[in-house]
Amino acid sequence: MGGNQSVPEKSIHEFTVKDAKGKDVDLSIYKGKVLLVVNVASKCSFTDSNYTQLTEVYSRYKDKGLEILAFPCNQFLQQEPATSQEVEKFACTRYKAEYPIFQKIRCNGSDTAPVYKFLKSSKTGFAGSRIKWNFTKFLLDGEGHVIQRYGSTTSPLSIEVSFLALSKRTLLACFLVFSFLPPFICMFDAG
Repeated sequence: MGGNQSVPEKSIHEFTVKDAKGKDVDLSIYKGKVLLVVNVASKCSFTDSNYTQLTEVYSRYKDKGLEILAFPCNQFLQQEPATSQEVEKFACTRYKAEYPIFQKIRCNGSDTAPVYKFLKSSKTGFAGSRIKWNFTKFLLDGEGHVIQRYGSTTSPLSIEVSFLALSKRTLLACFLVFSFLPPFICMFDAG
């Protein structure tokens, strides 16, 4: 129980998940973006501070390459009893969330969502690979690799420094790639 599960995927971009309305979302659309993946719940003591700070961080950095992916989960004292669509409405109405809220998933156990098997196998935490509580956070680079895992008590604002460092590294990598391209590739007709 909670052991490190081997998964064949090497990047979060290899997964397809369901949005709050049940439509497929290919996570490869987030290639090149720094991701903060969070299991969320609406009736947890961490709800208000985390949703408020997630919205603040997203507002600050969405145009600088950050995406937040929120996955509702009801495994921890049934603190997310709502449907996926109700969770989305709650987050968007009460906390002005503009980031995607996905379909409710399971973070632990035999029916763990494949994307969470990947996240947990990439970075273990205090409880091994198990998710200990609501609002566990995973920071991923632009290539979809898990860089860091944060527990529930780590506030989204305290992760800001890690995001900034990671986004600058991603921007530097893009600059290095494009600085070696022949000049004619970078020319375009603005007319």
